[in-house]
Amino acid sequence: MFLFNIVLVEPEIPQNTGNIARTCAATGCKLHIVKPMGFEIDDKKLKRAGLDYWHLLGIQYYENLDDFYDKNKGGRFFYSTTKAVNTYADAEFKDGDYILFGKETKGLPEELLYNNKEWCIRIPMIDEARSLNLSNAVAIVAYEALRQTDFKQLKQAGELTKFNW
Repeated sequence: MFLFNIVLVEPEIPQNTGNIARTCAATGCKLHIVKPMGFEIDDKKLKRAGLDYWHLLGIQYYENLDDFYDKNKGGRFFYSTTKAVNTYADAEFKDGDYILFGKETKGLPEELLYNNKEWCIRIPMIDEARSLNLSNAVAIVAYEALRQTDFKQLKQAGELTKFNW
C-alpha cells in the first residue's frame, strides 16, 4: 500500500520527474503523471535521475486531469502552488492523500486552484523568489506528510557499516 500519492500535472523536465520518481520510490509514495508530458517516458535523463529505484516505484499515467479525477474518485486532494494562502505545514495530511504539483513553467491551472482554494498549500519563500525546483518542492511536502503520519512503513534507523550504534 502507498502512503501518499504524488501527482505531477504535465511535467516538462525529465530530470525533475526522475528525481521525483526516486523520492516516491524511497518513501513508499505512488507517482501519478498527468499528460501531456514534455518528454518521452523512456528518456535517458529520466531513467538516469531515477537510477536503480524504478522497480520500487508505483506509477500510473493519465491522459488528462479529467481522466485522473475519474479514476481517483473519493480522494482527498491538496494543490501545491506558490499562489496559496496556507502553507504545507498548515495542512493535516492523512494516509492516501493526493498532492498535486503543476508543470515547471506555469504550475497548476488557476481555475483548478480557485475552485479548490481551501486545499491549496505553498512553501514559504522570500518575496523575490519565484519558485523552488519542482523535485525539491515535492520532497519538502512529501516529507511533511510522512512526518505527520510518523513515517509509517519507512526505515526508522540507519546503520553504520563498521560500528554498532
